Amino acid sequence: MSQTRDLLLEIGCEELPASFVDAALRALPDLAKKRFSDLRLAHGEMIALGTPRRLSLVIKGLAERQPDLEEEVTGPPVRAAFKDGAPTKAAEAFATKLGCSIADLRRVETPKGEYLVGTRRETGGAADALLPEALVAIASAIPFRKSMRWGTGEFAFGRPIQWIVALFGDRVIDLELAGIKSGKTSYGHRFLAPGAVEIAAAGEYVDVMRKAHVLVDPEERARVMRERLLAAAKEAGGTLIEDEFLIGENLSLVEEPHVIVGGYGNEFLELPERVILEVAKGHQRYFGVRGSDGRLLPKYLSVVNTALHPENIRRGNDSVMRARLSDARFFYTEDLKVPLAERRQKLAGIVFQKRLGTVLGKAERIERLARELGLLLQLPEATIMAAASGAHLAKCDLVTLMVGEFPELEGEMGRAYALAQGVSPDVANVIREHYQPKGAHEATPKSDAGALVSIADRLDTLVGCFAIGLSPTGATDPYGLRRACLGVLRTLLDRGFDLRISDAFRAAYDGYASVKLDLGPAELSDKLGDFFNERLRGLLAGELPGDVVAAALGVAAERPIDVRARALAIAQLDAATRASVGEVFKRATNIASGAPIGEPTPPRVEDHASEIKLYEGYISLREKLAALRRESDYGAALREVAAFAPLLHQYFVDVYVMTDDVAVRENRLRLMRAIAETCATLAKLELLGERKDA
Repeated sequence: MSQTRDLLLEIGCEELPASFVDAALRALPDLAKKRFSDLRLAHGEMIALGTPRRLSLVIKGLAERQPDLEEEVTGPPVRAAFKDGAPTKAAEAFATKLGCSIADLRRVETPKGEYLVGTRRETGGAADALLPEALVAIASAIPFRKSMRWGTGEFAFGRPIQWIVALFGDRVIDLELAGIKSGKTSYGHRFLAPGAVEIAAAGEYVDVMRKAHVLVDPEERARVMRERLLAAAKEAGGTLIEDEFLIGENLSLVEEPHVIVGGYGNEFLELPERVILEVAKGHQRYFGVRGSDGRLLPKYLSVVNTALHPENIRRGNDSVMRARLSDARFFYTEDLKVPLAERRQKLAGIVFQKRLGTVLGKAERIERLARELGLLLQLPEATIMAAASGAHLAKCDLVTLMVGEFPELEGEMGRAYALAQGVSPDVANVIREHYQPKGAHEATPKSDAGALVSIADRLDTLVGCFAIGLSPTGATDPYGLRRACLGVLRTLLDRGFDLRISDAFRAAYDGYASVKLDLGPAELSDKLGDFFNERLRGLLAGELPGDVVAAALGVAAERPIDVRARALAIAQLDAATRASVGEVFKRATNIASGAPIGEPTPPRVEDHASEIKLYEGYISLREKLAALRRESDYGAALREVAAFAPLLHQYFVDVYVMTDDVAVRENRLRLMRAIAETCATLAKLELLGERKDA
């Protein structure tokens, strides 16, 4: 059995941008797995480590030798390998490739004819001999958004390479990259331990670097950063405002995280809280601190790469933070001088999409569509009025100074300005909420009025873009239409809005009456409906079995809230029950396809008992399902179907549907169709039990 050792490759370089480090660490394990798979070298866990000054790969338990290889190889067809009984160049080349004589080759009959077959034998090589080339190849393949060349060399990397550590256990792997030869020497933290650090063995790497103030493991670095942030916030008299984005951003900017508490003065607290946090986050990557009363403290936490001279760092940070906040306060004061509603006409100067018009045109369509959707949903008049008023102001903050400087504050500033200018909170909240949800996992609007405008905004974009041929293709989705569609669906489901999406499409389409579109309303509705169904399938498949989702979407997919209700009801049946229901209804549905028109009549007295029981069961089921559907009690309806399924199964055991008696056969076919159609309003039952990919 082959012995194993740990492997270490560390590429030391000048400071890499955070995005370069993140991308490289994501790519390294896959690059290494492919290379070592090709080399037939067994290994354990592959770990990518890194900081701004180094990218490292640690492979646990790498085999010291390849296993010996013995495999059957198919060569050329016999007709090409021999001519007049003599071997051709094809046969000779194949034998040479395998390292054997032509006499060692065998003839094997295959579906494609007779072929030559031989055995390739290869003694496994030592890892020491294979690793230099492999590690150079892995390092060369690390992806960077933009690479550099330096000196007179042609090798390209994210930043100039300064040192290389390559160890297999305690042995140095001799290799050269960009003119730098490998060794055991790494370097500690640039400020806290700037000297050389000797790595005696690959397995000691993480511990040795930790002592040199370099936390090469990103998970450890993140944990230490969070601990120090929490402690610093407590020391500052508050609690940390946690932000995963900032953790991630700072993670690849430091080798050992240290935290400095800074301040910016109480006078800036007159700004909306989100403005202060965005200034700290967007420009400086600082964390906010909240007091025990829940209000923002005039303090921030900055993550820095050194514990040396913290006062100097704090003074510089404070100066920058105050300057940024002074600018924000100027923008805020100037913006408040103009009522939000008076800015609306300036939206005519912003292009939404060159064929679909301006943002003002879009704002007008959203306002109209929000009213239409409210009427379709039969929402209270007060809700519809709040939605329309909010929609009227929703885009106005796009032309403010603050949003011009901080685009990520769109909606937030509109709400803040509206409240400051006396707009009612229910209307002001619509301005912020109509941008929600901003991501797949972010919250949907909390109010019905905000939800109406959120849906109207996204529907307007979806209908307009699809109608001029801008639907997503492959991975390309420049207008974020998949995200917009998911936002509509999530909002409908979260708010419990029972909206028929084809009605919503038509209402949105009517808003483009003055715009020349490529698709008519019917064609648009079909195409966009398919798009919505696929997104709804993916959304539901995240929480429900695939066969359940397929069955629920198979019929009546126009109302997302109804699709989910039916899917949840189906999911209450256990997997075995679903499979048995699916099997028997698949047979019934297939047979029903040949049924003549008309209703089934009761079986004759002399007919089989199973036929009589099935008909009586069908009549009872039909009445029960009609009542339960009126009440939308899908759970009870599906339980009735599950209880009926054994009758149908026994019928197929006892009765031959396709009898020679034409009248009897046709009546049995009508019964199959009646059963299938009665249950088809609940789900496409024949899909239950089938394995469906999410």
